[in-house]
Amino acid sequence: MVKEILFGAVPAVIVFLLFLKVNIGPFLLFAAVLGGIYVLLSRQAGTGFAGKATRSRHIVPKTNIQFSDIGGQERAKRELKEALDFLIKKDKIRHYGIRPIKGVLLTGPPGTGKTLMAKAAANYTNSAFVAASGSQFVEMYVGVGAQRIRELFREVKQLAEKNGQDSGIIFIDEIEVIGGKRDGQQQREYDQTLNQLLTEMDGIGSTDNPRILLIAATNRKDMLDPALLRPGRFDRHIVVDLPDRKAREQILRIHAAGKPLADDVDLEKIAQETFGFSGAQLESVVNEAAIYAMREQSETISPRHFALAVDKVMMGEQTDREATVEEKRRVAIHELGHAIISEQVRPGSVSQVTLTPRGQALGYVRQNPLEDRYLYTKEALEQQIMVCLGGAVAEEIYYGGRSTGSKNDFEQALAMAHEIVQSGMSRLGIVHLSYIAKSQVHEEVNRILEELLERTRWVLRQFDPVFANSLQILLEKEVLSGDVFRRMLHEQQLVGSLSAQPLAGRG
Repeated sequence: MVKEILFGAVPAVIVFLLFLKVNIGPFLLFAAVLGGIYVLLSRQAGTGFAGKATRSRHIVPKTNIQFSDIGGQERAKRELKEALDFLIKKDKIRHYGIRPIKGVLLTGPPGTGKTLMAKAAANYTNSAFVAASGSQFVEMYVGVGAQRIRELFREVKQLAEKNGQDSGIIFIDEIEVIGGKRDGQQQREYDQTLNQLLTEMDGIGSTDNPRILLIAATNRKDMLDPALLRPGRFDRHIVVDLPDRKAREQILRIHAAGKPLADDVDLEKIAQETFGFSGAQLESVVNEAAIYAMREQSETISPRHFALAVDKVMMGEQTDREATVEEKRRVAIHELGHAIISEQVRPGSVSQVTLTPRGQALGYVRQNPLEDRYLYTKEALEQQIMVCLGGAVAEEIYYGGRSTGSKNDFEQALAMAHEIVQSGMSRLGIVHLSYIAKSQVHEEVNRILEELLERTRWVLRQFDPVFANSLQILLEKEVLSGDVFRRMLHEQQLVGSLSAQPLAGRG
C-alpha cells in the first residue's frame, strides 16, 4: 500500500513543481541519496522496500534425503545419529543427566558427503533446517557478519515454531572462513563474526524449545580456532573420509539405480578401479557414463562408457592437441615402461594403456589397484618408485635420454623416497629431519633412487619383444587394454624370467 501511494504521489509532485517552474534538480539528487541509503540499510537488516522481511537466504527447501541414500560412511553416520538422538530422546537425556550436544563438526576431503549428511540429519530428527556457507558472513561492512549470525539462529527458531517442530539444525559449510585462528592482534571483522558465533553457541541451553544443534563442515580442521573446537561448543568431531572399496560399490549402486546398465557392467570392478575417488566423483562417473551412452545413442550404458567416464573424471576431458608421429612413439614407449614395471611388481594392476591426450597428459596408464592400501612397507614403496621411474628409463633405453614428460613421475618418486627416509626404513635409521643435515637426506634419497633406477633398467631390458608388439597396437589404435597387454606378456613367457633377480628391496 505504501509503495502504491509513493509511486502515485512522487510523479504528481514532480509535475506540479515543473508547472511552477521550480528547479527540481537538487530535490532529485537529495531523493536519490536518501533512497540509496535506505535500500542499503534495508538489505543489511534483511528487510524489503516496504520494511517487510524478505525471504531468507538460509532456509533450505525440504528434501527427502535419508541416511540410507548416502553410500558408505557407516561409522560417520553412526556417530552422527548418536549425536542427533540427543534431540529426539529427551527423557533419556534428563534421566541420565546428560548435557545435550551443541555442535557437531564434520571434517574430511571435498565431495565426501558432508552437506548430504547434514540434510539427512534434519530429516532424521524432523528438525527445522537452515544452511549457510562461511563466505556469506564475510563482508566489508563492520558488524554485518555478527548480525547475520544472530539472524541465522533467530531464523531457525522462527522456522521451527512456524512448523511446530521442537528442534532446529543450523548447517554452516566452509566454517574455516569465519572460524579461523585469531592472531591476537588488531581486531578484524571476521573476529567479531566468530565471537558472535561463540556467544550464540554458549547461549544454547538444555531447556530451550526449540533445541538447536549446530553442524559445521570443513576441509581444513587445522585452521580452526581452538575456542571453537573445545568441548561445550563442537562436542563431536566426525571424520567423513574417502570411501573404501565396499563403500564405493554401494555409492555406485545408489547412483546407477534406474539407469539402463548393460548386463556385463561390473560395478564391483569399477569400484576397485576408482581407489581414492570421493562420493561426488563416483556420482560424476555414473553421470558421465550415461552422457557417453546418450552421445552414441546407445540403448544401454556399457563397460566402455564407464571406462571413458573414469578416465574423464580422473584425467580430464580429451584435448584436441595433435602430437607428431615421433612424439606419439616416444609417449607410447614411456607409458609402456610404466605398464611393464607395474605388471612385474603387481601382476594384474594395469587396466589400460592409452595415447589419448587428456588434461595435461599426452598419454597415461590407468592402474587397477587390487586392494585399498593405507599402510606401505619399504618393499611396496620401492616397487611404486620403480613404476614411476619406468617411463623415463624406457625413454633412456630406446632414445638415449629423457624428456620433460618425466617431471611429474620424478616428483612422485622423490616424495616416496623421502617417505622411506622419514619412516625410518632407510640406512639412516630412525631420524628426525630437523636433527640431521639436509645433505645427508639428499645423499640417502639419491642412493635409493639410483639403486631403483638400475633395477628398473635391468627389468625393462628383458622386454624388447613386448615393447615392439605393444608399440604397434598403441600407434594404430591409441588404446591397449590391460587383458591384451597381459596376454602378450604371457605369450612371450617373460613374466617368470625375472625370478633370478628379486624386485624387492635389498637389505
